[in-house]
Amino acid sequence: AKYFQGYATDIGLSWPVFLALGREDPQDDNELFCMTVLALRLSRFSNGVSRLHGRVSRSMWAKVWSQYPVEDVPITYVTNGIHFPSWVASEMAILFDRFLGPAWREEANGDRIGDKFGIIPDAELWRTHERLREQLVDFVRHKLQQQIVSRGGRSWELEMADNVLNPEVLTIGFARRFASYKRAYLLMRDKDRLKRLVTNSQYPVQFIFAGKAHPRDNEGKKIIQDLYSLCQSPECRVSMVFLEDYDMEVARHLVQGCDVWLNNPRRPLEACGTSGMKAMANGVLHMSTLDGWWDEAWLPDNSLGWAIGSAEEYDDPEYQDFVESQILYNILENDVIPLFYDRVQGAFPRRWVRKMKQALQVLGPVFNGRRMVEEYSRLAYLPASTNYAKLAADHFSGAIELAEWRMNLFMHWGSVAVRNVECTVSTEVFVGEEVEVSAEVRVPDLGTESIQVEIYTGPLDHTGNFSDRATFPMHPVQSTADGWYVYKGRATPRFTGKYGFTVRVLPQHPLLRDAHSLGLIAWANGK
Repeated sequence: AKYFQGYATDIGLSWPVFLALGREDPQDDNELFCMTVLALRLSRFSNGVSRLHGRVSRSMWAKVWSQYPVEDVPITYVTNGIHFPSWVASEMAILFDRFLGPAWREEANGDRIGDKFGIIPDAELWRTHERLREQLVDFVRHKLQQQIVSRGGRSWELEMADNVLNPEVLTIGFARRFASYKRAYLLMRDKDRLKRLVTNSQYPVQFIFAGKAHPRDNEGKKIIQDLYSLCQSPECRVSMVFLEDYDMEVARHLVQGCDVWLNNPRRPLEACGTSGMKAMANGVLHMSTLDGWWDEAWLPDNSLGWAIGSAEEYDDPEYQDFVESQILYNILENDVIPLFYDRVQGAFPRRWVRKMKQALQVLGPVFNGRRMVEEYSRLAYLPASTNYAKLAADHFSGAIELAEWRMNLFMHWGSVAVRNVECTVSTEVFVGEEVEVSAEVRVPDLGTESIQVEIYTGPLDHTGNFSDRATFPMHPVQSTADGWYVYKGRATPRFTGKYGFTVRVLPQHPLLRDAHSLGLIAWANGK
């Protein structure tokens, strides 16, 4: 009331009506007010920040549209992208300028820019990358010495800090918020196996960690404590480092100088994970669970990076941690480390560099800020602006018309009904063959121009529910003696297997933002 009652009064809403806008069930006066529900109801466009995040968001907020299948909840997605010039190292930017021209800075021309990454000579790309790794090691040593001085450390500690890490060794970075779902502890589940990796004199690997936990996140702080203790152990002191006071400067050095960026959140809890994009922009390879942006970026042939698992979602988090930690170790031992140290064909790892270039070619044109802004403009801002112009025209006559139509719709929607759904085929049909469906629809005091009728069909799973679905329009062809309208349409099955179908009715108006925004729907058989 302190913050919103004045707004509600200004726009002519009673306080109970305003509170109802912030509840999943507007009729439940005992439900707590939720800002997210209010925002969803009042927004022209709602989205997750990756494809998977959009799916998760639809499931989370499905009760706001309780009569809808979850896939029709009006929350879509626009995957995040990063601003390349802000995160690409200056040395790498000079290399890109030479072979791509300045256009890469504007992230323009899409695939044409991506293809040009392939013409950068392997040796030059690798030399540039090695210089960045050397700079990262120097930065880490200096940062560690600052940490030691700030806590009153001893002189021998300062000397040791000057010798941590090796600028020629495979370097893996992990830096982010230390929220528990991001699972920084995953690498520590088998400490003996981890120690064998970092003490291997023939094919060594080193890890740099950085990040912060929320002051009230005790679990996150405990993860940092355990990780810091491991980094101080005799076996790991030289090859594992934790950097304090994580900020953009630390992040920039890490995403520019590591060889591999590690990300292992618990699927599907990661919204996007843009740090991996920043690393990719510098030719750093990505290894992650299939969560956030990596769920849509990774390719099964591992040509762009590595996946920890196969998009499984577990009921038992402890078992999930065990399984995915073993997968993580296996990938490091069997894929990442051998590939990095494969120098048979020359003085540098040609297959590794090929993977770096493939990642830049394929992922660079997609996961950038320009593409993201273009999608927001096309999907959200421009349609919203156009819709506003229509509503505001002629002294807001469109808004008045829409408000009156909505009021009439809500008054009579309870009487909308569907009956006598029939299909021309009762047994079997071939994929691609059209099937005619008819139904009778009652729309008292609304008229057929206020509704759209659809065939809702798809393959059924073993429980009899739709495992996939498609919709096809139906059109009125005649009316019955008792005032119902006969609708007909044609559906085309796309897959083999057992199919089901039904018919649904949605509201329709030229000024309505979309058919689902009002949360009104009527199903055949009262589904």
